[in-house]
Amino acid sequence: MEGQQGRGWRGLDPNSKSVKALQQQLAAEVGLPAFEVHRPEDTQAIATSFHRDGFAVVKDVLSESQVNALHRGCLRVIDEILTLDPEGRGNRGSHRYSFGSASLTDAQLHQPEWVALLEIPSIIAMIGTVFGGPDFLVRSAGGDFCLPGACDYQPLHSDMSDRQSFELKPGKSLVVGSFFDREARLNYRDLPCPYIACNFITSDWTSQNGPIRQVAGTQNSQVPMPSLAEEPTWMRSSRLYPLSAGSIILRDVRAWHGGTPNVSDEVRAMPNVEFFAPWYREPLVRSLPLALYRGLGPEAQRRCRYIVERKGTPLKLGYRRHLGGTPENSRSRVTNASID
Repeated sequence: MEGQQGRGWRGLDPNSKSVKALQQQLAAEVGLPAFEVHRPEDTQAIATSFHRDGFAVVKDVLSESQVNALHRGCLRVIDEILTLDPEGRGNRGSHRYSFGSASLTDAQLHQPEWVALLEIPSIIAMIGTVFGGPDFLVRSAGGDFCLPGACDYQPLHSDMSDRQSFELKPGKSLVVGSFFDREARLNYRDLPCPYIACNFITSDWTSQNGPIRQVAGTQNSQVPMPSLAEEPTWMRSSRLYPLSAGSIILRDVRAWHGGTPNVSDEVRAMPNVEFFAPWYREPLVRSLPLALYRGLGPEAQRRCRYIVERKGTPLKLGYRRHLGGTPENSRSRVTNASID
């Protein structure tokens, strides 16, 4: 894997006593116990794990050459983002970033490495089995990354909610989500899985480099998520490691999850593709350039029909001011001793 020196530990001392203590603490934790790791062809077992736990882990999905190409693409985009954020402030907390939120299109589908993820046959088969049919859609593609020096935990959160509307200015509002029961009998957690995030592992995950933590079986939970101060130790340590590069994690986006510290010397990049169930829709942002769309096969084009650039209306590409900022429910917090 390419060298990654100089991308992390911005304004922090990796040799401080508090960092060394955190490294020892993370090494001593065993992570989420006994989570299943499937092979790509075991689609029914993958679907069973997914519906039970709210996620499924699959190894050996990408070849070594695919992993290397994807990781190089991630590092290129990361370097572009870091030129706009030399202090490592992040947009999901210090040293922690969303690829999608940083972009003016909410996605990275103008990057060929992300487009290459849209029609991997084994993944299409898995998604179709989980959803029970082939008529699903691509919602977006982005993901996240954390730099060395992301010493905090991100609060537990989920990636969707019931429909909400926010007034941005007179005459202009933002609608988030889709499902809304006027009789207040159901909410989005009562539904079958509305959409899946497929996360790609581009480097081996260890106790030190910020693997995601995932609380199993919470996709339909109606109880409030605990804050970091309230979160029990077993949840905070439910990290998905070890995992090898080339693996994927299929996530029901409603399930509770959060980022963990990266106290290694390498960037932990986790690009993704997101898929809507055949029956589910939300307002979508067009993010896939026509030129890249035309290089896809017919089935992939059909799945991307609502996010492709319109003829005569070119996409505005680039990065948001302040990289989109950090939502309150995704802002990482210090839970250990302050960094020296």
